Amino acid sequence: MKIGFPKICIPVYLFLFSYVSHAQNKQISDIRLNQIGFYPNAPKIAIITDNSSISFNVVRSTDNSKVFHGELKKIRAITTSQKETLIADFSAFNKVGRYKIESDKGIYSSTFDIKPAVHHTLAIAAVKAYYYQRASTALPEKYAGKWNRLAGHPDDQVLIHPSAATEQRPVGTLISAPGGWYDAGDYNKYIVNSGVTMGTMLSLYEDFPDYVKMVNTNIPESRNAVPDLIDELIWNLRWMLKMQDPNDGGVYNKLTNASFDGMVMPNITRLPRYVVQKGTAATLDFAAVTAQAGRLLKRYEKDLPGLADSCLASSKRAWAWAIKNPGMEYDQHMINEKFRPKVTTGGYGDKNFYDEFIWAAVELYITTGDVSFYRAVNILPDERMPLPSWGNVRLLGYYSLLRNETKLIDKPNNDIEILKERLIKTADRLLVGVSHTPYFAVMGQDQKDFGWGSNSLAANQGIALIQAYKISEDKKYLDAALSNLDYLLGRNATGYSFVTGIGVNTPMHPHHRPSVADKIVDPIPGLLVGGPNPGKQDGIALPSSIPDEAYVDNQGSFATNEIAINWNAPLVYLVYGIEALQFKTGYVKR
Repeated sequence: MKIGFPKICIPVYLFLFSYVSHAQNKQISDIRLNQIGFYPNAPKIAIITDNSSISFNVVRSTDNSKVFHGELKKIRAITTSQKETLIADFSAFNKVGRYKIESDKGIYSSTFDIKPAVHHTLAIAAVKAYYYQRASTALPEKYAGKWNRLAGHPDDQVLIHPSAATEQRPVGTLISAPGGWYDAGDYNKYIVNSGVTMGTMLSLYEDFPDYVKMVNTNIPESRNAVPDLIDELIWNLRWMLKMQDPNDGGVYNKLTNASFDGMVMPNITRLPRYVVQKGTAATLDFAAVTAQAGRLLKRYEKDLPGLADSCLASSKRAWAWAIKNPGMEYDQHMINEKFRPKVTTGGYGDKNFYDEFIWAAVELYITTGDVSFYRAVNILPDERMPLPSWGNVRLLGYYSLLRNETKLIDKPNNDIEILKERLIKTADRLLVGVSHTPYFAVMGQDQKDFGWGSNSLAANQGIALIQAYKISEDKKYLDAALSNLDYLLGRNATGYSFVTGIGVNTPMHPHHRPSVADKIVDPIPGLLVGGPNPGKQDGIALPSSIPDEAYVDNQGSFATNEIAINWNAPLVYLVYGIEALQFKTGYVKR
């Protein structure tokens, strides 16, 4: 049985509600900080946007008594908006309690805590968010609280779309593929996006298993012997296994309606569901995930008999299909020119499969010990270390090589040392301009940081920095990762904590069908919204064209305010990793 950390004696949804209920206040303070709080001995920074201030105080929230005084330092930003902000650094203050920041102009921040395990509630919420995304099942009040709902999309009679038809499975054949997670604000399920999502969170378990085992998210499986994170991943994994054609090993790109559902609850929609064309990207992402799951689930063979072996066998079949079909692009436009019904839901189309081959080859090599998988692909084709996204997953493979270095059989010549060097260089580049960002975070050094899903970039930067810390044990990397968590939780140009229900000023109107249609004021908690993005791909007006301010809490703004499983995954990793390392780094003294 999982326990909380610290022990949680009430249902998680009630614990989370204490945060959600505060989210009604939309008075954005001129003092921007992590709206949850800080570890006692970690960096503690707030940013003041009123540059007429000179000094600040930390005050006790109960009686406004002053417990720390500091002078403000001006940040002359050379990135994004060129704004000047003031930094309030109170890292030297480490007394546990609840506080506020007060400027000499009488401006107050929101209340925050200084304490050990300060982000543990966020860790619970960010994983519990996936429970609320479960398809094909009801969410009873016992586990879902006021966000309980009826089952939607049973997906036990899914049609083979003409683009996916084969001799063994002709057009209109019915297959069963229930379960899985709704991908984003919509009700469809996509293998490519599940790939990077699953890989990120399986990697979290490999890196920090002890902390993962301690977190209780109050899901139906919480009382079994498997960690809740793994139980949640299995819900999606079992669906992924059903998306493989048993006749040839290829994997369908997605399970979807022909067009998006309206803003309704999942049990309302009755539109036909299809699996569409197989693709090389989907098949290789599947191969990587099932290979990684195959080795991790072996330790739970008693509780999950045969699942690890099934995963590995499925991975090998998928790899074989991809070797035979190395360039099968999912091109939705071309498909719609040839076949009916037209499919207009998310495409996740990819034209370059080298990164997927790298990731799948690495995971199969690590799991099987068969170096032929590794040698089948040029693992280090160039010096790039692109942060993971659904369209570029090679760094997931590199992370796996580094964390499994001591377990590798027939170790590749010098590749591990090369990867360590490149990862440290990548992390060092992320640190270069922090002092010239207006919110003193790694995120926001370049206007290009603020594109679609910018918040997931911030979280993935944090993961890269944690990986650099694991290699070097240099605390500067973890401090930098923490700066991006602070950014996501309120130390940013918008003044929002970008995770629903976590903090004081949080998104209340995410582009998320259940949160819109359930008639409950508070959105489902624990969901990371996309974040600042001046692109306006949805046509919704933004309060500012300045990149780091280009965010609106509007349910129609899928360009800034949608949620997605691949955005929550790096948030999960980032907060779990920092919580797991709080004692080792001295953020909290034992």
